[in-house]
Amino acid sequence: MRRIQIYDTTLRDGSQGEGVHFSLQDKLLLAQRLDELGFDFIEGGYPLSNEKDAQFFQRAAQLRQQGKLQQAAICAFGMTRRRGMQPEEDPGMKALLESQAPVITVVGKTSPLHVEHVLRVSLEENLAMIQETIDYLRRSGRRVIYDAEHFFDGWKENADYALRTLRAAQEAGAEVLVLCDTNGGSMPEEVSHITRTVVEQVDVPVGIHCHNDCDLAVANSLAAVDAGAEQVQGTINGFGERCGNADLISVVANLALKKKGYQVLRPESIPLLTELSRYVYELANMNFRPNQPFVGQSAFAHKGGMHVHAVNRITRSYEHIEPEQVGNTRRILISELSGRSNILALATRYNLEHDAELAQRILAEVVRLENRGYQFEAAEGSFALLVKRCAGTFAPHFERINYHVNVETDQHGRTVTEATVKVRVNGHIRHEVAEGDGPVNALDAALRKALEPFYPQLKSMQLVDYKVRVINSEAATAANVRVVIESRDEEETWGTVGVSENIIEASWLALVDSFEYKLYKDQVPSPEENTAGQGAQSVGSQGG
Repeated sequence: MRRIQIYDTTLRDGSQGEGVHFSLQDKLLLAQRLDELGFDFIEGGYPLSNEKDAQFFQRAAQLRQQGKLQQAAICAFGMTRRRGMQPEEDPGMKALLESQAPVITVVGKTSPLHVEHVLRVSLEENLAMIQETIDYLRRSGRRVIYDAEHFFDGWKENADYALRTLRAAQEAGAEVLVLCDTNGGSMPEEVSHITRTVVEQVDVPVGIHCHNDCDLAVANSLAAVDAGAEQVQGTINGFGERCGNADLISVVANLALKKKGYQVLRPESIPLLTELSRYVYELANMNFRPNQPFVGQSAFAHKGGMHVHAVNRITRSYEHIEPEQVGNTRRILISELSGRSNILALATRYNLEHDAELAQRILAEVVRLENRGYQFEAAEGSFALLVKRCAGTFAPHFERINYHVNVETDQHGRTVTEATVKVRVNGHIRHEVAEGDGPVNALDAALRKALEPFYPQLKSMQLVDYKVRVINSEAATAANVRVVIESRDEEETWGTVGVSENIIEASWLALVDSFEYKLYKDQVPSPEENTAGQGAQSVGSQGG
């Protein structure tokens, strides 16, 4: 088994992606998570660029002393010395050494285009900048990884010079020479051929760093590994500038599960890839990418009835791996394209008997509601309640009497939203008022005030996303709208849906379903079920 080093640059290269931001605490938490999973290198940032990155390295050193970072080597990122300046005089070199990072990743120019027209130095001066920088850092007691920027473009422009830059880094003491497809424009066959050629002509391990501008970053990374590369650099979820970097989730999953003869991370870490992917999305405050390979919510989702029928018999008929191998789960989707197989597969989850007649009723109801604009693919909570209604087992936990929402602007120009809800729970009428940041937030707050005295479980539930879609736009302002609300507690995340010509009504319907599903999944008995249970106990005691 050939060990492939996994080098994560989410905290530096990944944070350059549009909309990606990590606080200092986020960066420290992610570094610890990556270390626990067996990542070999974690690039923390560029210490000269901002105070947060400088602080990260100081805190990371403390975590190492406390035993909270044990395996991964923390890397500081920097550039070669400035032109016309000795390394010991360069502020960038001083910041790299002051970071206390045991490994320093130095990026240097490969392409004559960049050397002569961007750096505006001679080709020989560029070689000196590479060699002197690495030599200085090595003499200062640091391990050095060399990132050859624009390597593949530079090779195609002038292969002899590209190779000279690598040899300059090698002779100065770099332990890995990383070939970078910085513009993301190379094809897998090019990466494979060039990488193999380089591996044959240098004496230290070669790495690969690919960007995703042609949607080939993962394929190019795998091609380089097959050609002899021993290190893959990338980011979790493919975060990064422009179109992003190689997604290390897919790289690791492919090397661990699809390719023979490679070892990455720790074997017990592979089933945690889905959790890691979603953890990073949460840290970055970004929505999951549903169709992300291996770990996306749709990666093992089946909608067509023929597909579901086959998967129910032999899972590999429409799945390339078992979803559990990467910590994901199989999902059966419901729509007008569904057949009985979809319904029956989901009915098993809800502990309902495999009843063909029931499946047909559920399917007919799905089709009817989808004709009105409902969709249940992202609303498994609403679908679960639909199944119970069709099966005749649904008992509401509360009765909706009425609700009212008022939005007005006060004398200071501030918008004030107030919601009033009136519900009946176990014979008790609750009439509550609450303010909120918008109608849905106000309705949520008022409904909680009404229900939490009876159902304290609701305190652990929170709304995390709200989506609105106009269904029949040709009707203009009279169009139906579909609202999907995503909620979660400590155990799971679920969606619910509502449809109406009135956006507030659609939101109310989705909100009510969210509360009902929370109580249903927690197996909280409804007032009706409580009454039935007490009656049964009473009859039983009399009979005894």
